[in-house]
Order: sequence, then structure tokens, then C-alpha cells
Amino acid sequence: MTDNQTLIRDIAKMIDHSLLHPTMTDAELRDGCEVAKKYNVASVCIKPYAVPMAVELLAGTDVLVGTVIGFPAGNSTTTIKVAETIQACKDGATEIDMVINIGKALGEDWTYVTNEIRVIHEACKLHGAILKVIFENDFMPEDRYIIKLCQICTEVGAEFVKTSTGYGFVKGSDGKYSYEGATLPHLRLMLDHVGTGPTGGAVQVKAAGGIRTLDGLLAVKEMGVTRLGASATAAIMEDAYRRFGEGSPDGVGTSPPQTSIEEGKGY
Repeated sequence: MTDNQTLIRDIAKMIDHSLLHPTMTDAELRDGCEVAKKYNVASVCIKPYAVPMAVELLAGTDVLVGTVIGFPAGNSTTTIKVAETIQACKDGATEIDMVINIGKALGEDWTYVTNEIRVIHEACKLHGAILKVIFENDFMPEDRYIIKLCQICTEVGAEFVKTSTGYGFVKGSDGKYSYEGATLPHLRLMLDHVGTGPTGGAVQVKAAGGIRTLDGLLAVKEMGVTRLGASATAAIMEDAYRRFGEGSPDGVGTSPPQTSIEEGKGY
């Protein structure tokens, strides 16, 4: 394998192909799994009810199947989140992206937050899955909340911390909603405050929300981010094949880049 082929593979294996937009039909979800298969990405992050379908479509590949828990607002009870996790794992998911209880975090009820992450992580371990903990950084008013959450996830031993859901819109004083998602300062903050968990594994960082270009992926990769949640997978990978140019799959390089969340139907 050439250096360029290795780089293209490394880029693909950073991507969790996001298939979470609420309007996505089953046909679109199937098409999304085919995109993930075509580019051999790390995983699909698919709606919980569609996990069995994704498992079937991706059988025989090394594209993993992940799903979301308590998505997107994190307000389900811990019991329900655990039940969702167990069901997802039984359906074949091997990666679980859970949304924390954001209100509890903002209220600094760290005992609640820690317990919820711990019991969901235990359910993941019991069923052979890894856990990615979504903070929704847009809702965090100060860096100290993100730092504390990184410390908790390190203490619990979660495999990943994750910036955003892709749907955490914040209402401004003008009444309009805005969204940043993964920002370089927040990613740097998270990378600086995660550590080695109790079993010796380093907690990794996943960026999600707003990064829709190859240059954006390469920038966060250089920082030390190891996963990227993206719906603009085809645009990113097509650019990678155009730029590094070896062994591209059929049809690569023919589609224009996606430039918005709406076009990509997700983060």
C-alpha cells in the first residue's frame, strides 16, 4: 500500500457516516449505508430503529454499526437510556453515542451525570460495544463544564468524548437559532483534559457538527481527534481521492461538495 493509499484509508477510518436527520426515509438510510460501504469508513451512526437494517447491509465489511441514545436532547431517564443501549446492542450496534443529561450537567449535579455515564458504559461493556459521550458543547456556558465532563468520562473509562449531536441549536436574543458544533478551541480543550481510563485505555475525542470538508477533517486529525461525525462523507472522500489520487472507487470525483447541514441531512 502506498503512502497516499494509507492516508486515504486513515481519512476514511476517521469518519462515522451520520444518518440521523429526522426526515430520512428508509430508502435514504439504505443509500447512506451504501455510501459508508463504498468508502469503507469507520462506521455508520444510524437511527436506533434502523440498526438491524444497517447490520444486514454492512455484513461482510469492516464498517461498524453505531447508533444514538437519548438523542438529541438527552432528557430520557437513565433507566430508559440503559434499555435503549441494551436493545441497540442486541440489534447489532457495536458503538453507542449517548447524549448526557444536559440540564443535570448545567446544574452541576455531577453525581447524577457520573452515574448515568457509568451505568450506560457498563451496559456497553457487557454487550461488547464502546461508548461515545456527547456533551453538546453549544449548550455549555463556560469551559469548566466541558473540563469536568472530560474528567468524568476519563474516570468512568468511556472510550470517546464527543462535542455535539449536530442538532443543538441555541436561541439568540434576536429569536433566531444558531449552531456551531465542533470548534477548534473546544476540541483543543477536550484533548487537553481527557486522560487514561481505569483500564489503561486513552479516552479519544470525536468531533461532530459543522466539519464538512477534507481540510476540516485534516485540521482536526492533526490536532489528535480520531473520529469525525459527518454527513458530507462523499464530498470529503471524493476530495481526498482527487487530492491524493490513488485507487478511487467507481464514481468518485463526480459529485459537488455538500455545503450545508440541510444538503447533507445531518452534521
